[in-house]
Parts: sequence; C-alpha cells; structure tokens
Amino acid sequence: MQERSSVAELVESLRRDLNRYSPGEKLPSSRALVERHRVSPVTVSRALAALAAEGLVVTRPGAGAFRAAPRVEAPRAGDTSWQEVALSVETPGESVPRSVDASGVLATLAAPPPGILELNAGYLHPSLQPERAMAAALARAGRRPGAWGRPPMEGLPELRAWFAHEIGGRGGAVAAADVLVTAGGQSALTCALRALAPPGAAVLVESPTYPGMLAAARASGLRPVPVPADADGIRTDLLAEALRAGGARVVVCQPLFQNPTGAVLSAERRREVIRIAREAGAFVIEDDFARHLVHEDAPPLPAALAADDPDGVVVHVRSLTKVTSPSLRVGALAARGQALERLRAIQVVDSFFVPRPLQEAALELVGAPSWPRHLRTVAAELRTRREALVTAVRRELPELPPPHVPPGGYHLWLRLPHGTDEAALASAALRAGVAVAPGRPYFSAEPPAPHVRLSFASVAGTGELAEGARRLRTACDEVLG
Repeated sequence: MQERSSVAELVESLRRDLNRYSPGEKLPSSRALVERHRVSPVTVSRALAALAAEGLVVTRPGAGAFRAAPRVEAPRAGDTSWQEVALSVETPGESVPRSVDASGVLATLAAPPPGILELNAGYLHPSLQPERAMAAALARAGRRPGAWGRPPMEGLPELRAWFAHEIGGRGGAVAAADVLVTAGGQSALTCALRALAPPGAAVLVESPTYPGMLAAARASGLRPVPVPADADGIRTDLLAEALRAGGARVVVCQPLFQNPTGAVLSAERRREVIRIAREAGAFVIEDDFARHLVHEDAPPLPAALAADDPDGVVVHVRSLTKVTSPSLRVGALAARGQALERLRAIQVVDSFFVPRPLQEAALELVGAPSWPRHLRTVAAELRTRREALVTAVRRELPELPPPHVPPGGYHLWLRLPHGTDEAALASAALRAGVAVAPGRPYFSAEPPAPHVRLSFASVAGTGELAEGARRLRTACDEVLG
C-alpha cells in the first residue's frame, strides 16, 4: 500500500516539474530521481511508466526519459454529406453509373478473425508460397546494375520475352514486342476493359464469373451482360446471339479452370469463341489466371487462345501472383495492333510503369532452378488438397455433391438446395468457425440458384479442410434444418 502511495506522489511531483523542461529535453536520471525524492528505483520506474502512458514522457531504453511533445488536438470533424449529391449526379449521356461495389472482392481478400478456417480466400497458403526463393530473388535483384533506375515503360525486355514464351509457346506465336508488363492480373484486366470498351457499353461475361472483373467493369462504367457457361466453358451458341443482340464488342472469359466453376473451354468451343468474336468485330479478353495452378493429375493443357490468334482478336492476361504471393504483383498483357498501343497508353497514364526492383525480382525468380520445383510442389499439393476437400464434402455434406471436380485451380463450386439463403449460410459458417464465399457476387444478373465456393489452397493442410467441412456441416444444419 505504501508503494502505491509513493508512486502516485512521485507522479504528481514529476508532473508539476515537467513545465521546467522543453519538449524533447532530457529529465534527470533514474538514479538522481531516487536520491532527490528518496524512493526506490522500482517506484521511479513505475512513475515514469505512468507518465509515459499519459503521453507526457517518452522513455528510451539506454538513453533515459524525455519530455514528450505537446499533444496536437484532433482536427474538427468535417461534414462530408455534400458528397452524396456530388457522387450521385449522372454525367449527360452516361447510361451506366460508375458505382464501385467491391463486396465480392473484399470477401476473398479480408482476413477473418483468429481461429476461422479460410475456405474463401483466393491465394496460396503461406506454406505453399516460395518465400525463400522470393527472398533470394529480391536480394539478387536489388544488386543488379540499374535495378533501382527507371525501367522501360512496357517492362523489362527479358521479362517481356519470358511472358511471350509462356503465352505463345515454343512456336513463337506471341512476340516480346506484343507484351506489356503489368502490376498483376487485376490491374491488367482493368486496363483491358478501359482500353477496349467505351463507358456505357455492354461487356459479355461468363455466368458465373470472377467478382473482381465484374467490379472493375462496373467501376469503369461498363455493363456486364451474362452468357451462361457449363462444364465445357462459355456457351458459344448463346455467345453469338448475345453479340448480335447487344452490340457488345468485348467478351471476357477464363478458358482454363474458370473461376468459380473450374470449367475448361473445350477444343471445339475454343475455335468457335475466336471465330464468333472475329466475325462480330469484337475482342476476347482471355484471363489465363490459373495456368500455373494445374494439378499433378491433369491432362496436357491446351494452349492459350492467344497462341491460336494471329489477327489480334484475343487480349491475353497472365499473372505470377496466384502461384507465388499476393504481394508479387507482376503480370502481363499480350495484344496486337492498335489495341496494344491503346493498352500501353492507358497503362502509362495510370501508373507510368511497374517498379523495376519488382520486375527484376520476378525475372530472378522464374529463372532460378527452384522455379520448376516450386511449380511441381504446388501441382502435387493442390491435387492432394482437392481430393481431401472433395472427400470431406462428400462425407459431411452429401446433399452438396460437387458437380464438377476440376484438375486445376484452387476451389470447388457447390450448388445449394433451392431457396437457401446464402448470406445466412455464410454468417452461420463464420459462427461455426469457417469462412466460405457466397455465390451471389459471381453472377452479373439474377443467379439461377444459390451457390457457395470453397477454396482448398488457403489453409495449412488437409486436416483443416476436413475440419472446415465439419464446421460447414454445423452451419448447414442451422440454416437448412
């Protein structure tokens, strides 16, 4: 009791003495305070800690205690209500408001609370990311001559050449000059949409499709129009009708391991997509996001659509992010003709260029002996995790059998019973300790049925996948009865 009283008395005494010191000036040492106030070193330490908690003193280990700078009063809260009017005013001639709905994207980017199993995320778990290889690549890149200088606006020539080979194959269907290095796939998609379609225009999209693309299209003032897809990809018979009916000049598709269905565009439809678009005078934005997420047991992959397109119909999007790390935001756009020039112009206006150290690091990473080993590891692990989640879903949720089990990508797309409230299920799942992605954000119009997407790449291992399915069973019991 005496100790507490001594601390409080010393705090009051020091608080009165603080006015004798200027901000930043050093206070007497702890030893001097012990002798002056005839208290113990513990009392001095506690008193200084109390003053530091009040923001009156700053303590620096090994240097002593100093008077803190005066606190700055918080600025007056402003009145932003006027923005509601300013942001809702439509520009004459603009038929589609440029609203920004990022809810579908945030659902897969936001980190859940501790203890929640992430079956909703869109990136590899840290244990699957090549962290050591990326760290080594970044260190080597930083030592390269000129690594911190200004890069070419189109990207480093060596990196453009690497992407060109990846996209066009050994036949050289895509040249380095056809490639622009971008700040990841989302940036490339946004750039392509803005370059190829004027505000207010219709853009044909697969139904369902990636919410980030839908958000980017709407934020650019475009109108996504759905074209149904099945296990063989986008329905080309309906694609032709939609192009004729709506006058769209841009089609966006994911031919390989489509998000969220996992579908692979069939060989016949691959030819048809390019032919139909060419005859309609339309572009095809090919989002090839999952090529490096192929599973170990997958059959040989088809070439990119861009590799079979000499006429510049296809604008190809590729990224390293999905198979490495969310922070390695390096991707590419491949195009030909005037479309390439417009893409280059928009990218320069938006961001000038991708930082050179990041490009150098990407080049070091894909050129290292560890790169093919990493791809093989991911392919084997994704297959193992896919099988584990499929087994767990069939055991715990027999009423939700996966209609299609893809040999690539990182997710399963499950159709829920008719009338299921997706939002209620997602909330119940969170209460049960698992995060899932509701299906509604994947549709640009009214969905034909409720769905849920489950990711098997974003957790630590197969044990968490089994536990996630058990927790989802609990949520289903609560919502479905």
